This record gives sequence, structure tokens and C-alpha cells, in this order.
Amino acid sequence: MLRRWAEPTGDRRLDGVGVAVVGLGYVGLPTALGLWEAGATVVGVDISERRLADIRAGAVDLPPAQHAALVCAETSGGFSLTADAATLSAVDAVVVCVPTPVTERHEPDLAALRAACASVVGRAVPGQLIVLTSTSHVGATRELLIGPLAARGLVAEENVLVAFAPERIDPGNKRNVPENTPRVVGGAGPLSARAAARLLSPTASRIHRVDGPETAEMTKLWENVFRAVNIALANELSDACLHFGLEPVEVVEAAGTKPYGFMPFYPGPGAGGHCIPCDPYYLLGGLRSGGVAAPVVDAAMAALRDRPAQVVHRAAAMLRDGGPGAARARVLVLGVAYKEGVCDVRESPALRILQLLAAHGAEVSYSDPHVPRLTVDGRMLRSVPDPSALPWDLVVVHTAHPGWDLSWLDTAPRVLDTRFRRGSLSPAAAL
Repeated sequence: MLRRWAEPTGDRRLDGVGVAVVGLGYVGLPTALGLWEAGATVVGVDISERRLADIRAGAVDLPPAQHAALVCAETSGGFSLTADAATLSAVDAVVVCVPTPVTERHEPDLAALRAACASVVGRAVPGQLIVLTSTSHVGATRELLIGPLAARGLVAEENVLVAFAPERIDPGNKRNVPENTPRVVGGAGPLSARAAARLLSPTASRIHRVDGPETAEMTKLWENVFRAVNIALANELSDACLHFGLEPVEVVEAAGTKPYGFMPFYPGPGAGGHCIPCDPYYLLGGLRSGGVAAPVVDAAMAALRDRPAQVVHRAAAMLRDGGPGAARARVLVLGVAYKEGVCDVRESPALRILQLLAAHGAEVSYSDPHVPRLTVDGRMLRSVPDPSALPWDLVVVHTAHPGWDLSWLDTAPRVLDTRFRRGSLSPAAAL
């Protein structure tokens, strides 16, 4: 049965394959749509009835092409949504895509992943393929799936197939769509690896197999730790540039002309979203439990955590310098999503910036059409629809969404551009 599942078919279609996708967030929903477009019969499983209702209503953050695919999937058949985990026993493959955040103490929060894996394990049937995509610590696939399945008498490579294939989804980026991005797969054995490759190949540009789930888990952590360290370094070097009276972005662009040994990273207000502020702690947690130090990673994460406070420190200084002072100053944060072109505010540095500005006594507001309302320290804020029509003592540019006209900032009395972009914002402000 397992060998028949894992046999190469010679094409990238999944006709006749039933797949359950557990977790329908920013990873799970695009994954489910990609599998459906490849011919699979897909059931999307999510414990949140509100999320399911939003998906049915189309009120989800997807590129236009995937919005069209969602409408087509819901009307053409072969695509269903449910909160009932009992459906997991009736499919050929299960893909787990639940979030793996961190706590306020920056410790891995595995509650959702443990619950999802326990539900999958409890309903697994012989011959089934189970693929974990959620970022976690090295050994998570073995700990949460392979071991518990064996305890039920379902041995990987003998009764079931198990693999880890970390997600690679870049929200808001039209170039890096999943179908144009390679996918890493680490199976519990060769049968699992081949089956997972067959399942996921229609949703990726190519499949890169590695030797076991642990290698795939470490690959994902390495990718995002690399980004976190380089973002922290870009912030530090941008401050060094300003010390010497230089434009940081101009220096980055000049360095980027080197065709080898350099990759451009740009400074900003910190790091937000579901990956950079969270994933490195899954590596650090595993290392600390074994008594292993990672001082470079530790220092980078501390620097990223402190970056919003540096922004507010500079904002307060600008308000003191010929201004009204921070207390009772009218301050606008322009853009609060964690990156351009999305509505996601998870771990966004803007949240901390708004909080700290309010603690300084400022009258804080924000403008972001992607985020109509926001709660900061229990206070509900609503996006200012036309920020150019109001007088501000200071505008803090956090996220500039595509298509925004920022020319009105030329007449603002004080602008703090946390992204160090030149040419469009004046005056330039150091952090």
C-alpha cells in the first residue's frame, strides 16, 4: 500500500488524491488552494469557526490570483471547509500548517502544534501520508508524529508515511509565490520522502530532498536565523552610517553591486511577522536545553527586540528639538502592518512603538488602510483615513504600502523614517 502511494507518476497532478490541510492561516489556505488546483480533493480543517467564515466570505489576505482560485474552488467542488477533525481519517494525506508563535518571554509556544499533531495521530489510518510544515525545533517531527504514531502501532515507513517540509511563503510578495519556490522535504525514510515529494511537487518549482526530517527542520531554522542576524546587522551598520553623515540605503545599494559574497539587507524599525521574531527562539530553546550557547543569535534577537525603543527614543528627541516635547504631542505612525502589502500585524514593531509613544504622553494615531482597527494596551484605535489632512507634530514612517503617495510628508514639520529611505522623505532622521 505504501509503495503504491509513493510510486512516481511522471506528472504533477494529484487527481484522485484526498488531502486534509490542518490549519488555514497564511500557510494553510494557500497550500490547500495549490493542492486543489493540482487536482486533489481537499478538505480544509480549522478549529476557528470565525476563520472558516472569513474564508467562505473571501475576507482573507490573498493575492488576486488566489482569491479567484478560492472562489472557483468553493463553487466547483472538491474543496470543503470544516472544524470537524473526524474527516482526517478519510483522506490519503494530511498536511499540518498550524502556527508556532513564541510567548511574551520569547519561549517557543507549541500548544497549537501539539494539539494539532495529537489530533492527526489519533485519527491516522494505515497507508496515510502525514506532512508537517510548521516551523519548530529540531526533532519535532519525530517527537510529535513519528513517536506517537508508533505508540499506536503505526510505524513510519511500514504502516504510515511521515515527512517534514517547511513552508516557504512570502506574504505580499508577488514574485516569490509558492509555485515558483523550491521546497525542502525530509522524510522518515525513502518511501516517506518520495510520497511527500509527489504530494508537494505541484505546489513548488522543484523538490529538494534531504536526509531526514531533522535536516529539513534545521534548514528552516537556518534560513530565518540568517535573516534575523542580517537584519540586526543592517540596523547597526545604518546607525554607523549616520554617525559618519552617510545615507545608509545608498551604502547598501552600492555594496549590493558586488556580484559575490554580499546579500543586501535593509535597515528598519525591527522585525515583525510570523517568522523572524519567532523562529530563532525555536533554535535557541533547543540549544539551551542542551547547554549550548549561541551568542551571535542571542545578540541579534536582543537587538531586534530593542529596535522599537530606539525608534521612540529618537522620536522623543525630535519632539524636544524645537518641538512641543513628547507629552501631548500629536504623533502619527504611518503603516502598522509588519511588512508592505499585507494586513498582518503579528509581532509588528509598530505595536511596541505606539505603546511606548503613548507611555511618553504623546497623543498617538496611526494610518493603514490594510488595518482598519487596532488594539494597543486595551485601547481601540482606528486608522486615520486621510492623514495628510491633519496637523501632526511628528510622523513616524513604519510601513509604506505599495502605491502610497507620500509626497505630503514634504510639508510635515518632522518625519522620522524608520526605513532610512532617501529622496522621498525629509528630513532624514537617525535612530
